Formats: sequence, C-alpha cells, structure tokens
Amino acid sequence: MKKQDKATRIGEILDDLYPAPPIPLEHADPFTLLVAVVLSAQTTDVQVNKVTPALFKRASAPATLAALSEGEILAFIRSCGLAPGKARNIRKLAQTIVDEHGGKVPKDIEALEKLPGVGHKTASVVMSQAFGEPAFAVDTHIHRLAERWGLSSGKNVEQTERDLKKLFPREEWAKRHLQIIYFGREYCPARNHDFEGCPICSWAASKRMRSAQRK
Repeated sequence: MKKQDKATRIGEILDDLYPAPPIPLEHADPFTLLVAVVLSAQTTDVQVNKVTPALFKRASAPATLAALSEGEILAFIRSCGLAPGKARNIRKLAQTIVDEHGGKVPKDIEALEKLPGVGHKTASVVMSQAFGEPAFAVDTHIHRLAERWGLSSGKNVEQTERDLKKLFPREEWAKRHLQIIYFGREYCPARNHDFEGCPICSWAASKRMRSAQRK
C-alpha cells in the first residue's frame, strides 16, 4: 500500500475513534497552555493537570508569574519531572513575554522557539492549539507510531514532521496530532503491543516492526 493511501485510511480510522479530540492539558488561554506544555516534558499530562490549577490560581498571567521567585514556582510544580529547570524557565519565559512581547504570547513560531524552555514541539503545539495555525507537533510518541505505521523512516523527529505534513492536509494537522497521541495511549503502547489486535498496526505495520516487537 502506498504511503498516501495508508495515511488516508489511518485518518479515517482516527476520525471514527476521535472525531473531536480535546486538548489534554487544562488551560484558559495561550499563556496557560504554553506553561502547561513546558511542564509536560518528561511528565504525564495527568500530572501536569494536577499541579497547574493551584499555580494558575496564584499566577495565570505573564506579569504575575514573572513576579514569583523560582522557589515559589518550584513549590507548585515539584512533583513534575525536571521541576527545578522548569521553574527557572517558566519564570524567564514569563519575564521575556512581558519585556519583549507586551505581555502577550507571540503568535509566531520563531518567536516562541526563542522563549526559555520552549522548543519546536512546544511552539508547534501552541501555534496549532492556541492560535489555530497549521502546525504538526511531533513528540517521541508520534515519532514512534509514524515509523511503526510506515509513514516515516524514523530517522529523527524533524524528518517525521516533514513526512507527516506531506501525507496529511494542513487543515488536519492539529487534529491528527491529538488523535495519534490518544490512539497511542489507548491502542498502541511502545512495549508488549498486540499488533494483530490493533486497529491500525494489524494492517499497517511492516514485518520488520512486528519482528522487532517480538525480540
């Protein structure tokens, strides 16, 4: 099956399973989404959603968050992985938004990527989910599934992003990003995966991937 045909069929399956996938990180605006995505690195969305309500009750705008000390921020997010570094970056990015962007999250992916603690994936999530701009955020999970399904070579996340953008229409990128994340959690784990029982892997995964899973 050609990659494009495979992508089309995968899209149909994902639409049936997740017709309107919600954003898993609780937020109220672009800034709180940005902070939540920064916190989600090396931490589950569930854990992030446990700590952000108290943090955002204390400070939900760039100016108020920048006014907190690293220690105060750390006290709210301590249970998240890499918490000390995240506390430092969150305070710095809040201050940068105040100083350089008039207190508003920039609606520009390059400007977002220059913020402390914000990489390409985080910037892509904010652009697509907060501003509705076409972006396909590829994390390690999407990277893994794209290779497993034969949609990308799996060389690196940058190549996977380019491949997926070619296979799916721009207007579907934000939705596909969320759908693949939900599908991976529910049907397609990294280890001990039942390829034959998977709605997508049962027909899309290559023999090489199946063999690697059995080793």
